[in-house]
Amino acid sequence: QVQLVESGGGLVQAGGSLRLSCAASGVIFGPNSMGWYRQAPGKQRESVASISSGGRTNYADSVKGRFTISRDNAKNTVYLQMDSLKPEDTAVYYCKLSVGLYDYWGQGTQVTVSS
Repeated sequence: QVQLVESGGGLVQAGGSLRLSCAASGVIFGPNSMGWYRQAPGKQRESVASISSGGRTNYADSVKGRFTISRDNAKNTVYLQMDSLKPEDTAVYYCKLSVGLYDYWGQGTQVTVSS
């Protein structure tokens, strides 16, 4: 059974930085994609960034130039470095692992950016 555990959320002032981590445990075979999503109160969950096992990345327009996604395949861990944070980045951030036809989600970590 694959499990994802996120860490690194918290409260930060606008302009500050946070680094999220997501460690996947369990047996993972083959090519996969890991990514970060976020959901603000009253809004739908949206994709923030993703990275394939080969290192290809994608970012939402709203975070390009401010957020950087990376991964350590040996540790099955994905990171999200968030710089120049804005109040509108406030949300619960979720990690997702996609392997074949299956998606696995973490429990979420709160990120709050104060103005």
